[in-house]
Amino acid sequence: MALYQAHKNKRKKMKRRFIFRTITLVIILAAVIFALIMNLTRDKGAVKKGNQVPDFELTQLNENYEQEHIRLSDLEGKGVVLNFWATYCKPCEAQLPLMETLYPEYKDDIEIVTISLDNSDLVIKQFIDKYNLTFAVLHDKRSEVMGLYSVSPIPNTFFISPEGEVQDEVVGAIPLEKLESHFKAIQPN
Repeated sequence: MALYQAHKNKRKKMKRRFIFRTITLVIILAAVIFALIMNLTRDKGAVKKGNQVPDFELTQLNENYEQEHIRLSDLEGKGVVLNFWATYCKPCEAQLPLMETLYPEYKDDIEIVTISLDNSDLVIKQFIDKYNLTFAVLHDKRSEVMGLYSVSPIPNTFFISPEGEVQDEVVGAIPLEKLESHFKAIQPN
């Protein structure tokens, strides 16, 4: 009888173990399927050529620029160069002074809005002073706008028409001549 009882207890344990493992497997499988569905249905690169740009508002750090906060929708009617960058990015360090070279000539028609992805305001302000930048330099402290625009890698530049539509997106550094042709393409008529 003791042998029969031991065998019965062993079968119960095996049955409980089987049920527990099955439930665990179903939960893991459900999580994997959920992750796959979310990745497949997620909009890859929410902001593409021809799309309206999402609006945002960030604090402006450049003391050489008059506004304290910039809301993208407030710039409607002007062409906008929206550039994502960081001080540790060497191509960014080369590109921003080129934008500064063009800014005085185009600032009546085009607004340059740069968004730094750095952690520290101090580092950004030192960069602004080093290159004597006069256009808007915003700080995306929580990377919210970076996520909104699906930015990766940097530098990443969006050229936006006066109507708020993406005319082009360029990932990487842009030579001066090409940068100027993009500026001309987004100038209001």
